[in-house]
Amino acid sequence: MPKVKIPRKSTAVDMTAMCDVAFLLLSFFILATKTKPPEAVKVMTPSSVSTKIAKENAIMVTLNKEGKIYLMLGDKAKKEAILADVNTTKGLGLTPAELAKLRKMEFIGMPFNKIKSMLQLAEPMEPKNMDGIPLGDSTHNELTDWIGSVVRSYSGESMDNLNLLVKGDNAAKYPAFKLIKDAFKRNDIFKFKIVTNPEGVPADSELALNPPGGVSTENK
Repeated sequence: MPKVKIPRKSTAVDMTAMCDVAFLLLSFFILATKTKPPEAVKVMTPSSVSTKIAKENAIMVTLNKEGKIYLMLGDKAKKEAILADVNTTKGLGLTPAELAKLRKMEFIGMPFNKIKSMLQLAEPMEPKNMDGIPLGDSTHNELTDWIGSVVRSYSGESMDNLNLLVKGDNAAKYPAFKLIKDAFKRNDIFKFKIVTNPEGVPADSELALNPPGGVSTENK
């Protein structure tokens, strides 16, 4: 009796299908992943244990280890109003084109009397080359004026909508941080959040054994 050869079943179709699925998954993760934006101002923040994540669209004051102050107006819905208020109240004399250029800057870190000349440069100034917002003392604190414009931009709505953050370098000196708090107090702001590096909660700690509904880094 002649032997009957049974043809082997090809797996080409199955292999093709699996390759398609793998490629689609890879494409999805590449498109869905958000890359971390580069930090123009390098700050080594202190560590803490917290269960709250800072919201986006925040107004953030950054203090680097040299004591320079930068302001980031992350709330894009308010940024135009804040800059317009500063231009008017401080008499900066910025043109619409200069205001538009200032709106595109991620960090603001120059004295009021140098902002216009900075905006007239051919290339945008890097934050590391900025002088920083002058803190001076409690009576000559330009951050106070900036925060005043921020507060006025939220006029007519709850101040709970203001997401105010402070990001300070671990090596920064306390007097500079105190002047930041003074700028807030002079504008009747007594609550803000501090940006820190999150740490895991120790397994045998009270926080791990009895977790609260949420831990806040708000300061008064």
